[in-house]
Amino acid sequence: MPSYHLAQVNIALPLEPLDSARLADFVSALAPVNALADAAPGFVWRLQGYGGDATAVRAFGDDRILVNMSVWESAEALSDFVFRNPEHAAVMRRRREWFVPMKEAFTVLWWIPAGHVPTVAEAEERLDHLRRHGPTPRAFTFRRPFPAPDAPAAAVPAPADDSLRCPAG
Repeated sequence: MPSYHLAQVNIALPLEPLDSARLADFVSALAPVNALADAAPGFVWRLQGYGGDATAVRAFGDDRILVNMSVWESAEALSDFVFRNPEHAAVMRRRREWFVPMKEAFTVLWWIPAGHVPTVAEAEERLDHLRRHGPTPRAFTFRRPFPAPDAPAAAVPAPADDSLRCPAG
């Protein structure tokens, strides 16, 4: 069992309220995509509210912002789900239909000790760190990854394939 897991958070600002017709397809995809994540190889944990998703979580200084936070056994497991799961990729391709394009980083990755459950405050701090300092071992991106603190020096994950990058990002 690895001694570190990979935490991730990504945020989004919806163009309209979640109960609007414009976001109906996004909202209807939440439960099935979350279920796929829960069953994905390497999945450890995800932030959930009362309804099984995190749409009621308020953070990042704006009550309209949606928060997706999860923990994975490895960068490879997270990357496989995010970029190669067809249902998740289909949602990512439609991001521009539902969310305001963000000028700043909206996704951050960081290593945590296995068994640790990250808090929303921790995620806010890591995203702020990434925005202020760029990718570092403390807060990084798919494109500029860093190895787990206990990984051999040669174990730096390969950058994500740009062809799989979210078009709204």
